Amino acid sequence: MSRRFPTGLALVAGFLLLAGAAEEAAAQVRVDIAFKRKLYVMYEPLIATVTINNLSGRPLLLENSDHHHWFGFNIESADGRIIPPINADYALAAAAVGPGEKLTRSVNLTPLFPLHEFGLYRVKASVYAAAFARYFSSPPLAVEITDGRPIWQEVVGMPGNGGEPDLRTITLLSHKLSRSTRLYVRIENREHGRVYATHQLGQFLTFGRPEVLLDVDNQIHILQNTLPKQFLYTHLGLDGEIRAQQAYNDAGSRPRLVKEAGGTVKVAGGRPFTPGVEDPQDEATTDKLGDRPVPLPGS
Repeated sequence: MSRRFPTGLALVAGFLLLAGAAEEAAAQVRVDIAFKRKLYVMYEPLIATVTINNLSGRPLLLENSDHHHWFGFNIESADGRIIPPINADYALAAAAVGPGEKLTRSVNLTPLFPLHEFGLYRVKASVYAAAFARYFSSPPLAVEITDGRPIWQEVVGMPGNGGEPDLRTITLLSHKLSRSTRLYVRIENREHGRVYATHQLGQFLTFGRPEVLLDVDNQIHILQNTLPKQFLYTHLGLDGEIRAQQAYNDAGSRPRLVKEAGGTVKVAGGRPFTPGVEDPQDEATTDKLGDRPVPLPGS
């Protein structure tokens, strides 16, 4: 005697089988994404750290195929708009991940995606595994793009440019977090719509304005009060590169910027020192200026 299941139960059983198969496949490669914090100032480096965990029990070769890039990101705005990459056609070296091993990549998303509007963005990392003919994605993570409050600005020309003027707008911005205020510097050519850099220079005390001097080559020198009796000096070029950084103590004489007779700038007073390592769990942890994250080609 045959027994027939009700149609509804059969459908539910089918869905459970499909869900179980999908869950089993997804468990073979786990992808996670992390950011140092949730809030970023527009144009500053937005560094995503992606971890790929091979749980398949066999070696995994990750490489591009004819129609798939093996590594990429999916970004949506708060209203669900897909944010396409600036360059969708890029080459990427293959990577091998042994069974039980992890592969970690840090990628600066700022030069790769046009995140030029304030608001929340949901970011997922995706990995295509040809062995399973499918994508594996991380859970979405939200980051917010905002901007700081301008506290100083100057427009200068690039020295030695005899043709059309090449102007740089230099802006200092303050950005208040819940427990501290951060200082940023942005260098851009507004006429051509090009941003050369937006650097976070670290904490500063708002009761004292940062000192700014330009040297004979219009390079930027900044001295900020980071903590009581502690200061940070930063020297930047007009293309946004960090030339030097040094911390100073107020050892009986407060450090200050001075311009010498030839137009050079130096720090007078104070005593140089090497600050201790900041708490990595602090919301205001500064990204190391020497970090060089692995970018996607074309950045």
